[in-house]
Amino acid sequence: MTPEHASERLIAVARKAPVIPVLVIDDAGSAADLAKALVDGGLFALEITLRTPAALDAITAMAKVPGAIVGAGTVLTPDDARRAQDAGATFAVSPGSSDRLMDACEATDLPLLPGAATATEAMRLLERGYRFQKFFPAEANGGVPALKSLAAPLPQITFCPTGGVSPDNAEDYLSLPNTVCVGGSWVAPAGMVKSGDWAGITALARTAAALTVS
Repeated sequence: MTPEHASERLIAVARKAPVIPVLVIDDAGSAADLAKALVDGGLFALEITLRTPAALDAITAMAKVPGAIVGAGTVLTPDDARRAQDAGATFAVSPGSSDRLMDACEATDLPLLPGAATATEAMRLLERGYRFQKFFPAEANGGVPALKSLAAPLPQITFCPTGGVSPDNAEDYLSLPNTVCVGGSWVAPAGMVKSGDWAGITALARTAAALTVS
């Protein structure tokens, strides 16, 4: 899959809802219930980070939930990408980018959302064909003003800012012309997941899904 095609596919996925939940899952046994709660609330693209031993099993369980579009986050190496895809992930998200990772995802037709933190990184990814990128870590890199400043010189690039995005600032990001969605963990608080408060998570997801994108 070419980077251009990958970006087109991921932008289509991102436009389904203004927030992509970024999920750190410790117990794969609750993964399907969590996915259903988020989908019921109107959030369809789910990013399961490869930060726990349960992540791959969680991807497999979530991929079976109707309506869920499951991807893997914190994908750092070609092996990460292969294992995530084998588990059922339909896209990959990385905090940055490397030639080895991009080569691997392109070779196996796994759409990749690569991370960029600077104009130089964004331009290098654009040269390769990635016009949809993750702006990370968003708040630490200057937040809304920094991302807004990239819109004029790099109008070809659309971003998904992640890292420090919250209910307090999500709509500020979504108001930018170069932002199609945001990534955030607030829609699935660890305490609510642990207690199985699926109705509460659905309510949070519903509120997030109602956020306005400019």
